[in-house]
Amino acid sequence: MELVGVVGGGTMGAGIAEVCAKAGSEVIVLETSEEFAAKALERVTTSINKGVARGKITQEDADAAVARVRVTTDMADLADRDLVIEAAPEIESLKADIFAKLDAVVKPGAILATNTSSLAVIKMAQATSRPGQVVGVHFFNPVPVMPLVEVISALTTDEEAANVVYDYVKNTLGKTAVRAGDRAGFIVNALLIPYLCQAVRMLESGYATKEDIDDAMKGGCGYPMGPLTLLDTVGLDVALNAAQSLYDEFAEPHLAPPSLLRRMVDAGRLGRKTGEGFYSYK
Repeated sequence: MELVGVVGGGTMGAGIAEVCAKAGSEVIVLETSEEFAAKALERVTTSINKGVARGKITQEDADAAVARVRVTTDMADLADRDLVIEAAPEIESLKADIFAKLDAVVKPGAILATNTSSLAVIKMAQATSRPGQVVGVHFFNPVPVMPLVEVISALTTDEEAANVVYDYVKNTLGKTAVRAGDRAGFIVNALLIPYLCQAVRMLESGYATKEDIDDAMKGGCGYPMGPLTLLDTVGLDVALNAAQSLYDEFAEPHLAPPSLLRRMVDAGRLGRKTGEGFYSYK
């Protein structure tokens, strides 16, 4: 995995590019415009340099990592990659289209991975002529800080491809790698999203205030942040998509996204990234 491509240079894509570059891989980040590509490179550079200020990485190593990252708007530049990780928005049709195009461009034998947090990996695999080389690789936000990565095998994924990705995540990137089956939510979100949605229902029904819900879970369960603060951090749109995927797959009433969560997403109150969610960050 010396040559890595990342599709999408937003928060997740830039974070993935950063950890791969710091681990020694040569990384190309694909974006849809020159403006977005420049912003992606700025995200990576800024984050790496913050590590220097915090004593996490030397200036020499930081400069070397930044030099291993370049950006492009031409998918053809990913043709020689050993591994390409898609980090586009959680829209199934968009991701499937990306995988179909990657399949036509990236060299035979290369592994195509999706960073989806909730969609079925098989949907992306079936958009290609190499379903055995399509793997789920779910990083968590913020990628440089969070230690966990879920490696997901679809029904069609070759064991060797999954093992290669697992080894790269664990031994090269130094992450905690866990394996999961291709079911909605995988491991973490299958357990986490119902809990977050129940917190929203509590607030919506007037059962408790947002502050008391968050304080109760921090003080009573030892969690580092309460569920509503966590939703703001994750992004309410991301949580809504994950909840909808769980409900679509399992059709259990308690998995249905709460109305308040839907309305907040409709209002553009997505949490920290928009400055307004359950709490204000303006």
